[in-house]
Amino acid sequence: MSSPIEALILDLVEWVARAPRRYRDVIAVWGTSCPRLTVWEDTVELGWVATEGRTDGEIWVIASPAGREALRQAGRLRDVA
Repeated sequence: MSSPIEALILDLVEWVARAPRRYRDVIAVWGTSCPRLTVWEDTVELGWVATEGRTDGEIWVIASPAGREALRQAGRLRDVA
């Protein structure tokens, strides 16, 4: 990955890999209406994050195995729990 958007995608995956995040928090931080800055949408399309419902009624975002592999290949997994 070498473009600015690709770096941002890895930032998002790394952020949720450190700890699951509430969907509403992820969208507040990473959601955008700009058609040229589609970090959240691109990350979902790549399959690098997943959502899961929990007993607290919230939807949570986690790094998928493919997302963790992308972090590993980029040399960024070492910073993640």
